Amino acid sequence: MEKLVERVKAILLTPETEWPVIAREPDDAGALFTRYVAILALIPALAGFIGGSLIGGYRGILPGITSAVIGYLLTFVTVFLVALIIDMLAPTFGAQKNFANALKLAVYSYTPAWLAGIFLLVPGLSFLTIIGLYGLYLLWLGLPPLMGAQRDKALPYAGAVVVCAVVLAILIGVVQVGLFAATG
Repeated sequence: MEKLVERVKAILLTPETEWPVIAREPDDAGALFTRYVAILALIPALAGFIGGSLIGGYRGILPGITSAVIGYLLTFVTVFLVALIIDMLAPTFGAQKNFANALKLAVYSYTPAWLAGIFLLVPGLSFLTIIGLYGLYLLWLGLPPLMGAQRDKALPYAGAVVVCAVVLAILIGVVQVGLFAATG
């Protein structure tokens, strides 16, 4: 847990020096998912359930649990798909294809969004999840050291990844709504 806290602090506070450290680390997708994503993705899932079902009361307990579990599981799918997008777009922006580094980039760029999920505990504060957009800056900073993108191409590369990720989020949201409409 101490390593997790140290990584979170480093990626948020000193990303310029942390990205090169991450780039040199051995590739271990299993550890990324089990020791990082699995823990941090619990924050918005649990906070959203508590805020929506127990504090806000606008969602029943069973639908709240179902939504939290599905949202939590879809986080893993989303991170994986965003990593695929980062990797597939690499040649377009003169960067190197490297799925292991693309996965690291996707995982660590989502850190602020997962942490900002704590604001879902209090429905009136949920607008503060916008702080998670700091991850876009982290993505931009991480593209050169992890994907070998030239600094002048990192911004359009990051922009293309973000556009694809937004489209992906909309599609996943439509699927979630469809699942709940079918079960509700």
